Amino acid sequence: MAPAAKGLLAAAVLTAVLLGAGPLLAQSLNFGSGSDEPIEINAEQGIEWQQEKLVFLARGKAVAKRGEVRVHADLLRAYYREKKGGGTDIWRLDAKGKVRIISPGEIATGEEAVYDVDNSTLVLKGGRQVRLKTRQDTITATSQLEYWEKKQMAVARGNAEAIREDKKIKADVLAAYFHKDKSGKTEIHRVEAFGNVRIDTAKDQAYAERGVYNVQSGIATLTGSVKILRAGNELTGCSAEVNLNTGISRLFGCNQSAGGQKRVRGLIKPGQKLQK
Repeated sequence: MAPAAKGLLAAAVLTAVLLGAGPLLAQSLNFGSGSDEPIEINAEQGIEWQQEKLVFLARGKAVAKRGEVRVHADLLRAYYREKKGGGTDIWRLDAKGKVRIISPGEIATGEEAVYDVDNSTLVLKGGRQVRLKTRQDTITATSQLEYWEKKQMAVARGNAEAIREDKKIKADVLAAYFHKDKSGKTEIHRVEAFGNVRIDTAKDQAYAERGVYNVQSGIATLTGSVKILRAGNELTGCSAEVNLNTGISRLFGCNQSAGGQKRVRGLIKPGQKLQK
């Protein structure tokens, strides 16, 4: 799979894994290097070829297409280099203004996108919001979505939110880390959430300063000013383990060097009870 190809797929997988889904089998974006298919570019206001700068500019409802993948924008810039044996190699594609990246089953929208093929990165920025929508999942951020292939990491920044059915995870930043499984396939093994973390399920709302999700166990470990709400009751502590598979939550106090351990606090309202 091409470096740029993995970008959109990585963001989609990030959503699915955060929400406790099974393996995500989706059509991936394949627009970077590693493909022999030609790139077709068209635009209402014409295409400009700047040969000295080695760049193509397409303006006015511009569309770049390779295979089943399309990039729509008001302006497209395709930077290329000439190969020694002849032909050209696109090393960067910029899209600006009403950007839509479409592949089978996935659509990403924003105001600006940059594929850096040499550095194996994809960055999608938005005006008010960047959005990636698949058949089952939606991930949004107010700053940007990015994928770093060499670091094997996908990141959503700025009021990041991942939604699937009745499960939702929010944070200032969401990051997913990849590795290869025993069969050699790439999979997410760890997800980290930073700043104003909130997890919503059918029964609970959990809040913390930071969260780490272990994909294999299904457990999200929360730290920093942890609060769990369920059926009108409230539990507070320094850390917690929330199992997104079973719905069971465990809350812990703080280890303090002086004065012993700070106790976990629970507020049970009259007429309410803790649910399993």
